[in-house]
Amino acid sequence: MSYYIYDDKKIYYSETGSGQPLLLLHGNTASSKMFAQIAEEYSKSFKVILIDFLGHGQSDRLESFPADIWFYEAQQVISFLKHKQYSDVKLIGSSGGAMVALNVALEAPDLVKKVIADSFEGEKADEAFTKNLLADREKAKNDLNAQGFYVYMHGQDWEQIVDNDTDAIIRHQKKIGNFFHKPLAKLRCEILLTGSKEDSFMNSISDNYYEKVYGDILKTIKNGRMHLFPKGDHPAMISNFIEFYDLSIEYLSN
Repeated sequence: MSYYIYDDKKIYYSETGSGQPLLLLHGNTASSKMFAQIAEEYSKSFKVILIDFLGHGQSDRLESFPADIWFYEAQQVISFLKHKQYSDVKLIGSSGGAMVALNVALEAPDLVKKVIADSFEGEKADEAFTKNLLADREKAKNDLNAQGFYVYMHGQDWEQIVDNDTDAIIRHQKKIGNFFHKPLAKLRCEILLTGSKEDSFMNSISDNYYEKVYGDILKTIKNGRMHLFPKGDHPAMISNFIEFYDLSIEYLSN
């Protein structure tokens, strides 16, 4: 297994395939294992890189997660890219990983060529989103299928990781609000925003959630577009993988 050091802690990463680097960024409470099968497909066209953010998967643990978690995780990615001397990297971020990807593109524009940001909340934390998340997390912790997912992602200490993440999201919504330190208007690379119209979690907050939130984002950035899948749940890149894969290959290869 391969590791690199950030903040005096070990971060797990793996690389498969050859060609241009494509980094897949996992969402909250997940790990790079969520991309196990997907990575095999992408490795036919790219050098696929997976990492586990600190506190997740096979990376070193944290006692608690910082409130500015998605920015902190973006710093981990930037450190990795500089360590490996990668440039013109393409990023696909899922859910919270999409916010990480956008933070990377904003903070290190010279390193990033294209971003696919899939199934994420938007520019700012939404109080209703956080409230729904809390209820969803408590339900998941008592659901055997969800427990199985968490164990597969992290191991037996999964509950502490889920609790750390929930606590960070609450503190972020109350104290910070903005997911990005710079306005999205400063994005220089091409951006594709994706989601599912039937995303039950987002639609529980408001009807046509992505149409509204992504639509507002696209008013501020120059090189962005949106693709919403008619079917599928959260995240779209998993629930619509065949269609998502075809779309992403076409987008990333141009």
